[in-house]
Amino acid sequence: MHRLRALLPTTAILVCLFAAAPAAAEPEGLTLEQIAELNQVVDIAISPDGRHIAYALSVQRKLFEEDDGASWTELHVIDRDGDSRGYVTGEVNISRIGWTPDSRRITFLTRRGDDKHATLYAIPVDGGEAQKLHAEEEGIRDYSLSPDGERAAVISREPRSEREKRREELGFNQQVFEEDVRPFRVHVVPVGDHGGEQQTMDLEWSAQSVQWSPDGSRLAVAAAPHELVDNVIIRTRVHFIDWRSGETTAQVETPGKIGSFAWAPDGAHLGLIMAEDANDPSEGRLATVAVDATTPADLLPGLEGHVWHVGWRDARHLYYISYEGVNARLGEIRRDGSRDRTLLGGDGPVWDLLSVSDDGAVALGATAPDHPREVFRVAGNRRSAARLADSNPWLADVALGRHEVVRYQARDGLEIEGILIHPLDEGDAPHPLILQVHGGPEAHYSNGWLTAHSMPGQAAAARGYAVFYPNYRASTGRGVEFSKLNHGRPAAEEFDDLVDGVDHLIEAGIVDGDRVGITGGSYGGYASAWGATYYTERFAAAVMNVGISEKISMLGTSDIPVELYQVHYLTWPWEDWDLYRDASPLYHAEQARTPILIAHGDADPRVHPTQSLQLYRYLKLIDRTPVRLVLYPGEGHGNARAASRYDYSLRLMRWMDHYLKGEGGDPPPHELDYGIPEEKEDE
Repeated sequence: MHRLRALLPTTAILVCLFAAAPAAAEPEGLTLEQIAELNQVVDIAISPDGRHIAYALSVQRKLFEEDDGASWTELHVIDRDGDSRGYVTGEVNISRIGWTPDSRRITFLTRRGDDKHATLYAIPVDGGEAQKLHAEEEGIRDYSLSPDGERAAVISREPRSEREKRREELGFNQQVFEEDVRPFRVHVVPVGDHGGEQQTMDLEWSAQSVQWSPDGSRLAVAAAPHELVDNVIIRTRVHFIDWRSGETTAQVETPGKIGSFAWAPDGAHLGLIMAEDANDPSEGRLATVAVDATTPADLLPGLEGHVWHVGWRDARHLYYISYEGVNARLGEIRRDGSRDRTLLGGDGPVWDLLSVSDDGAVALGATAPDHPREVFRVAGNRRSAARLADSNPWLADVALGRHEVVRYQARDGLEIEGILIHPLDEGDAPHPLILQVHGGPEAHYSNGWLTAHSMPGQAAAARGYAVFYPNYRASTGRGVEFSKLNHGRPAAEEFDDLVDGVDHLIEAGIVDGDRVGITGGSYGGYASAWGATYYTERFAAAVMNVGISEKISMLGTSDIPVELYQVHYLTWPWEDWDLYRDASPLYHAEQARTPILIAHGDADPRVHPTQSLQLYRYLKLIDRTPVRLVLYPGEGHGNARAASRYDYSLRLMRWMDHYLKGEGGDPPPHELDYGIPEEKEDE
């Protein structure tokens, strides 16, 4: 049900302290069924006056009770006293939450009623019905309200002509690959009851996001030359636009990838996250640029970390979140790069969302080893933060495995860092191990919540496994130089780091070297395939999810070939066929002896499903190790639907149980017992 009326408070959320869980003699560990019930905060927005924090809550669909699909996303609001109430709840999907400048209404995108696409709505914070502010024929990608609240800058796809629509009705629905892609345009439109004409900005590039300057004079628009994934990732740039004339006044010349950006309160500067150079695998440098200028200034040159969130305390000071190692730091710095200081850091929660009010109040999202992402508010002294929400109160009754930060030396002497979740019952060591490898590789694990449908984490710990999450070379969180250590050398030292980490845990007496499994998705799936082929003698089981098996065809079928070349390979296949071949698990398939479960969405545009099909077929023909391929219809680069996610988590753990703790041999039966109620099975 759509519930778009602001409700009376129903839940009082205590600040900082929560009621203790009922006493239990033997608290049980997390189950796969409980993972399928976990909710988490996915977005936050503090009101301009700092009195309320709106947040989007991802609520998983109830298996066997609701129609299958992706998680719902609800709108909730917390006040200064910690009282939380739902504003848009139930079977809804809201996104892009914000506030009107007067702090009286919460804005968001959603579909309701007869809406065919995402539409802009606002709901009063004091109660009342949601009001439609603006709709576009092709839906709204992003929006930003003017400082007076009378207009909105909206981004929508360029609509098809009537002639094109008629031709499609007649059956001419062919696609001209990568050529008939329609761009996204920026329009300034009146909202609500305000009158006026729609105005289209004179920007030929395809718009990705937009922010209206606080002084009302400019729009900052992130746009790419063409609406192709490669262009969006690599070539997106920020443009300053005079909204009255519609003309672009400047383009910020960042050297590579860019991330989030935010206006200074006086509208004179923009804070933004950018890459250090064109070959930097990830944005992560904190920079500022004056309005209508073109050259940004790096405020933290040489930072051995990655900044991914930025906001402004006032016109002279910026807030930012920097990921450094397995921790995250909330910092403050002057606009000129001086007086950098840490406000919140250390071994506490991992800050990963940031929102700042007009008076400098700060709201954060954060995870911790014992909970998924929740809402926090920074105290007035900016030296502590209070947790305001508890989206999974039942977790208080679940026993969780202990987290430990592990550091070890790779074989060439480089220090590598990771997080180990110990088995819930730490007796009877050594333990079987699941090595969980992150994707990217421009990503990293932080010491927060590390359990999801594709990362068994605490559910595996409850079954007696140790689970290790290494940040191998090429990960983020250690600075640009560290993130480039695999450039032109895929599957070399970066994957050696994984085996070296396993050896470290074996030598420490924690892990049984004969019972080690490896799993991961995307680049982590690539590592899993590498572990099952090239490093087959080291792994007794592997689960490869949306992974890479053959580098040459990967480049030719992916939607990011230029990105792969520019920030990873640094050479094209026709320039060095041997590099691509030797780094492909497929070319090491004959030596494989590791039982491998392969999973893939059959609509994956990033890593084409033929990557999994090729490895499966080769291993099946060679016939020297158990192999199974599971395809998920309609799923892309990672499962989104509740049933697909649950199926994958069940298959992953059953494969590990069978080969690391069970009898091994032939694969377990391909059918699963989902625990579907009998009445549902018979419908």
